[in-house]
Amino acid sequence: MKVLPIKFEDVLLVEPQVFTDPRGHFMETFQQERYEEAGIAHRFVQDNFSFSSKGTLRGLHYQLKQAQAKLVQVTWGRVFDVAVDIRRGSPTFGHWAGVELSSENHRQLYIPQGFAHGFFVLSETAHFQYKCSDYYTPDDEFGILWSDPEIGIEWPAGIPLLSGKDRAYPFLDDVPRELLPKYQPVMVDV
Repeated sequence: MKVLPIKFEDVLLVEPQVFTDPRGHFMETFQQERYEEAGIAHRFVQDNFSFSSKGTLRGLHYQLKQAQAKLVQVTWGRVFDVAVDIRRGSPTFGHWAGVELSSENHRQLYIPQGFAHGFFVLSETAHFQYKCSDYYTPDDEFGILWSDPEIGIEWPAGIPLLSGKDRAYPFLDDVPRELLPKYQPVMVDV
């Protein structure tokens, strides 16, 4: 297993070891000790699955009081997956990182608490699975508009299929400060 930071020190791209033979392939999608050693030290309490058609955009979502770290992967198809730093006071506030996840590249993306998350479906359909470090709580769900020009995410071409909720989210600058997570830098003992 290879684990690489992408753009943000704490957003991690995981490339699991895949064992292939004439029958197909096998891989571990999660093993607590190994993932902890790689810097993903959350206890995951909920697994989710979504099925989406081409052009669907889901996001940009986050929870505040019951913040969720996520470990996401595509088990069928291809998506463009995005994490946006929305931690007020962070030196990378409003910056984004995006990667393609697919059933062919087997990659996973670890998105820590304090980041908004979304994805755009590139294939005809996509099966998207993710582990969450806290439970989904509808009253604690918030979002940022996918097309916020200040963030400037370079989504794949085309007009996305959106839910009414995702279409109505505000720009990041319009979210009240108290509804954004606070940046807490990691202190290093010298």
